[in-house]
Amino acid sequence: MKFDNKHAMALYAVTDRAWSTKETFIDHIEESLKGGVTCLQLREKNLDEDSFLQEAIELKKLCNKYKVPFIINDNVDIAIKSGADGIHVGQSDMSLLDVREKVGDKIIGVSVQTLEQALEAEKNGADYLGVGAVFTTSTKLDASEVSHETLKEICQTVNIPVVAIGGITKENIKDLHGSEVDGIAVVSAIYSKEDIKMASLELLTEVNNHLIQDKMKSVLTIAGSDCSGGAGIQADLKTMTVHDVYGMSCITALTAQNTTGVYGVVEISPDFIEQQLDTIFKDIYPDAIKIGMVANSEIISVIVKKLKEYNARNIVVDPVMVATSGDPLISNEAMDALIQELLPLGSVITPNIPEAEKLSGMIIDSEEKMIEAAKIISKNLNGSLLIKGGHFGQKANDLLYTKGQCYWYSSERYINKNTHGTGCTLSSAIASNLAKNFSVEESIKKSKDYISGAIKADLNIGKGRGPLNHMY
Repeated sequence: MKFDNKHAMALYAVTDRAWSTKETFIDHIEESLKGGVTCLQLREKNLDEDSFLQEAIELKKLCNKYKVPFIINDNVDIAIKSGADGIHVGQSDMSLLDVREKVGDKIIGVSVQTLEQALEAEKNGADYLGVGAVFTTSTKLDASEVSHETLKEICQTVNIPVVAIGGITKENIKDLHGSEVDGIAVVSAIYSKEDIKMASLELLTEVNNHLIQDKMKSVLTIAGSDCSGGAGIQADLKTMTVHDVYGMSCITALTAQNTTGVYGVVEISPDFIEQQLDTIFKDIYPDAIKIGMVANSEIISVIVKKLKEYNARNIVVDPVMVATSGDPLISNEAMDALIQELLPLGSVITPNIPEAEKLSGMIIDSEEKMIEAAKIISKNLNGSLLIKGGHFGQKANDLLYTKGQCYWYSSERYINKNTHGTGCTLSSAIASNLAKNFSVEESIKKSKDYISGAIKADLNIGKGRGPLNHMY
């Protein structure tokens, strides 16, 4: 298992029985997972093998419940027998090459203190590095302190996730700012606290504030190409750029289209789409994803497989079915796959009125019908639903239906034929704002304001329905 999800390294908890009893140990671990721990390492120095194995099996089930990688410290046999996701080893433990031979494709983490050790570990197949101690620690008295300069040099040189460890507290996380670490590993900063869940939540917040948010956010668009530049990935990348996020693309189809219509479509093979997604996720893990044109069920299936494999988050699905010109952009056989497989993964789904009619099986000609349709569509969703109301009425009122509640976003409806790519642009803006850690509600509000300005600018290009002015 190649470990490419750097976000899973944000808050790496290492267990210690010093602050638990036999009866409370598992409960304390679960409280930390509830609080936001993103990776868990089980470290046991004094348990017999049978007890260690039973405990590891129980914690593996718990980590599966919270979708968190489960790592065993040092003990390769326990890692294999318990079905753990990985193993962490130190410099004095079994050689990395021998560990890899035994554990196969499991995650392997290695403790390092120097750039030379880091490069050697990466060369030999380590999936992530634990670097420290970055501060004086009472948990491991024999650990030498690693300077901020060395930590930063390691982070800038290797191409695998780096976790800082040793003496880290909620108060000194800010001192790691600028080091470019992907996360922190802690023991007492969580498990010595009376409220373990709150301690975990506060640490994760500090990590996001001081270590993660200072990095440019990245957003991936999985969509078709519009050679005329008004919709599809071209519109998405323009939108992402003006939102100050780093845009990437996985192309699902090539279209020959312009402002007057779609004149040809060439679908990209599922194998090549899979290859695009693998190369993106393994290098620049996206903070959010926008999904647009997915023409057939095979393409949908491979996208769903990869999103699950990489634990993708902040997924905005724009269920593209019909172009602004009226041309169909998805096959009938893909509809079931879209509804059953892809839409349930979405954090936000953004159909327009015609698309919402297809998804709900009903005619929508009023705001009351929008609410009725939202309730029907949301039965198959896990995320929020935004039905765009710009296809009727004097107002462009959009409905957000989330957790059984309705929220309206009202705006003026501009009389302007140049709206090519509006849906692509709005969904990309929402994804960009989610990547920047805005809530769903705030992301939609900001995106709605942006799209209104882009339409109002009335860019007049082409002989048909022209594009928006993304750079207004």
